Amino acid sequence: MKFRAILALTAALGLAGASHAATELVIATVNNGHMIEMQKLSPEFEKAHPDIKLKWVTLEEGVLRQRVTTDIATKGGQFDIMTIGMYETPIWGKKGWLQALQPGASYDVDDLLPAMRNGLSVDGKLYAAPFYGESSMLMYRKDLADKAGVQLGDHPTWAQVKDFAAKIHNPKAGIYGICLRGKPGWGDNMAFITTLANTYGGQWFDMAWKPQLESQPWKDAIHFYVDLLTKYGPPGSSANSFNEILALFNAGKCGMWVDATIAASFISDPKQSKVADKVAFAQAPVAVTPKGANWLWAWALAIPSGSKKAAEAQKFISWATSKEYIELVGKTNGWGTVPTGTRKSTYANPEFLKAAKFAAAEKAAIDSANPNDSTLPKSPYVGVQFAAIPEFQAIGIAVGQQMSAALAGKTSVEAALKASQTAAERQMKKAGYYK
Repeated sequence: MKFRAILALTAALGLAGASHAATELVIATVNNGHMIEMQKLSPEFEKAHPDIKLKWVTLEEGVLRQRVTTDIATKGGQFDIMTIGMYETPIWGKKGWLQALQPGASYDVDDLLPAMRNGLSVDGKLYAAPFYGESSMLMYRKDLADKAGVQLGDHPTWAQVKDFAAKIHNPKAGIYGICLRGKPGWGDNMAFITTLANTYGGQWFDMAWKPQLESQPWKDAIHFYVDLLTKYGPPGSSANSFNEILALFNAGKCGMWVDATIAASFISDPKQSKVADKVAFAQAPVAVTPKGANWLWAWALAIPSGSKKAAEAQKFISWATSKEYIELVGKTNGWGTVPTGTRKSTYANPEFLKAAKFAAAEKAAIDSANPNDSTLPKSPYVGVQFAAIPEFQAIGIAVGQQMSAALAGKTSVEAALKASQTAAERQMKKAGYYK
């Protein structure tokens, strides 16, 4: 009898122990600076939630997109939280692949910038919470501009940018006139190239969904891009994306860079950048039209519909995208390094405004980007630097490879655009957009 009682007690204790085992959340994220910082600060979350343990899967941007897309489409269930963007969120939300988020009242959803909230919602429901948001803008070396007697103003043109690049390009001294993305990918080189094509008056598809990659605006834009980087860019530009150019800029090797506004917090941080006190900011350059000259994006956290740990995942997402998290980063690392582009309260915070000399230019860029009206001719799609249709991912990857090849001198601009047009037509016909 005594032995049975001991067995029963042991079993009960075992069950009690099991019921207290921590829930493990597997989080897929991108290897950008702000996400690395989130991982470093996540013990704060675990301390406040001892019943939740975090497991990180950190991947390079292109690999992350591939892995999460495959996982969610096949219902693989590898991840409880995914880092996705403004392209995937509305498409996946509509398909029922994501769980609608339900943060508590203290989260203050109304504090989210309207551009970010709208871009991550479907039918008024939030399907991903923005960890950081961005547009694109021109970042440049003010010391080099002063030395060359150049004034760019707040709204430069691409012609002015090219002229400035020519004046300061000095490879022998280790300074390249301009650095721009060249690494193939729909969210890599094509994010930048699409905004360039937009401002030249181009579009991905006309109102009949026919690809427009051999149109004059695309030809003008790509000739300009290849010529600019060939003459005044660093060697190997066709392999450069955000992180590679960030390293070059921080080392003082780029005179100018047009890219994500989020870069501003890194290049103006003296701990990371040799030229932190020499940088200035302007809106993304314009050619024929200001429409679609600067992109709109958010890296956001979402819960796949298959996750059995939605309640715990919601707790983490609420923490990582909250006002309190932004404050934690501000107090821990300095207000110039907080994840930006998500909340009105950040731009109303005097400590942030004092530390971030890029704040006004960044917010102006985000506020001006309009995914519903981003091209000079009318377009049937939503999105600035992408078209929010499922087929775009494959098209963007194919076109990105062609553009990178043209930049590397492996093919001509005309041949690259012709191959791009053919690939895009094939995908769109196959999907039934037109015959």
